[in-house]
Amino acid sequence: MTKIYHLSTCSTCQKILAETEAVEKGCRLQDIKTERITPEQLDELRGKAGSYEALFSRRALKYKEWGLKDKDLTETDYRDLILQEYTFLKRPVVIVGDRVFVGSDKKTVELLKTLI
Repeated sequence: MTKIYHLSTCSTCQKILAETEAVEKGCRLQDIKTERITPEQLDELRGKAGSYEALFSRRALKYKEWGLKDKDLTETDYRDLILQEYTFLKRPVVIVGDRVFVGSDKKTVELLKTLI
């Protein structure tokens, strides 16, 4: 089964869900704002993605607000920040089988269209 971690208020996430027809194809959706990601889910994603840093969004507004761009963050920091603030999870995160796809770059979205 395909699972998608997304933010319902994010226009990019909504566009990707529409392009991939994820809802129509029965993908399991988790809106990370209303159903926070659990430590276990995040650890599973890290196992598939290779690092917490790969799941971390530097585009989040709070990244600059909290002065994080000037800090040398560790893997533990990335994990703690994502669990503390949902906007730090790069979106969307899509699990297809044992593979994970993170973010919204064009190549990723095109590949997802063929896999979902």
